[in-house]
Amino acid sequence: MKAVILAAGEGQRLLPLTATRPKPLLPIAGKPVLEHILTTLSEAKIKEILIIIGHQKEQIIKYFGDGSKLNLKITYKEQKEPLGTAHATSIAKDFVGNENFLLIYGDVLTGKQSYTKIIEFFKKESPSALITTYKVKDASLYGIIKTKNNQVIEIIEKPDPKEAKNQQINAGIYIFTPKIFKAIKQTQKSERGEYELTDSIQQLIKQGENILAYELEGWWIDIGTPWDLLDANKLLLEETKLEIKGKIEEGAKIIGPVGIGKNTIIRSGSYIIGPTLIGKNCDIGPNCFIRPHTYIGNYCRIGNACEIKNSIILDHTHIAHLSYVGDSIIGQNVNFGAGTITANLRLDEKTIKMTIKGKRTDTGRRKLGAIIGDNVKTGIGCMLMPGIKIGQNSLIGPNTTINKDIPPNTITTTKPQNTTKPLQP
Repeated sequence: MKAVILAAGEGQRLLPLTATRPKPLLPIAGKPVLEHILTTLSEAKIKEILIIIGHQKEQIIKYFGDGSKLNLKITYKEQKEPLGTAHATSIAKDFVGNENFLLIYGDVLTGKQSYTKIIEFFKKESPSALITTYKVKDASLYGIIKTKNNQVIEIIEKPDPKEAKNQQINAGIYIFTPKIFKAIKQTQKSERGEYELTDSIQQLIKQGENILAYELEGWWIDIGTPWDLLDANKLLLEETKLEIKGKIEEGAKIIGPVGIGKNTIIRSGSYIIGPTLIGKNCDIGPNCFIRPHTYIGNYCRIGNACEIKNSIILDHTHIAHLSYVGDSIIGQNVNFGAGTITANLRLDEKTIKMTIKGKRTDTGRRKLGAIIGDNVKTGIGCMLMPGIKIGQNSLIGPNTTINKDIPPNTITTTKPQNTTKPLQP
């Protein structure tokens, strides 16, 4: 069976991280999101992959090439206009021919055995289409899948929040027969001006086709917001085999599963608790505290007496001494001045809000730090309040407290007025 991955979206809800890279290349647990998907497909013995690309497509092609490094055969086709998931799926028609195929949204991750089980179920039942589902506490942001005797009878988009508790949602992984392409031709544009794949599936339902639901086991996550990246990083680190290939100085302490890349040095006094992954050619410590569910990329420097907790730090970033990074995502080539602190908890301990596409959004998290784009620099003693985003290429002056989002390519400073008086005798 062939697979098609929809990876053309801009990922605006993940800005500023997606300003300099496509969403599928966001790194978590040592690999880009898309590489985790491709690796799992390879393990399920699916070797022929079509990736539908669009936004910053050149980076995806450059990174994966023809797929031979992953023992895959990868083909690319471009969705030139953002006309929706049904339109993107239609681009795959020539690639799949008359065969059944697996289709995956490029921002969806699930456990390692899921694809194998989905394919086995499809082969056993032979439906016209299979939709995977996953039960969530709040389905108001997803499409609810209504079933009867495991047969899909309706897909409800944007459900009433009162009816969205503990429901099965559309998990964004499908198996289709070529019948889907005829249904796509019959699909009209939605209210937002796009051709929706769920509307095409509704066409199949109306035509009396057998559409079955398959409830995913284990974990599943849709990476739509920055905090979803932190959740996905945690889940993947917990199931990844981690190896120590670097140097650990005498006096450093390693507890639990920890991965350390080649030519990385963990200096004396450092204390690292797993699951944690540190890339190659890094310099950590001395006297650092690296807490669980942290991923530190390649060529990073974590200075003396820093603490890093449940965070993602991308390549070539320098966190100077006496700094704290908690529940945060720090972009590539970032430089934190000494004593930079990312606050991750409100004083009233209420859930933290973050601005997503111009709208204040409740993250549902009591602890969430900063989301920082590439090439940001902070001076010494900077304080970043919970839920703050700092755009790429921005500079933050010394002793500055940031309590609102900072746009890209800007300088933010605090200029206290100094007063000098003679000492009294």
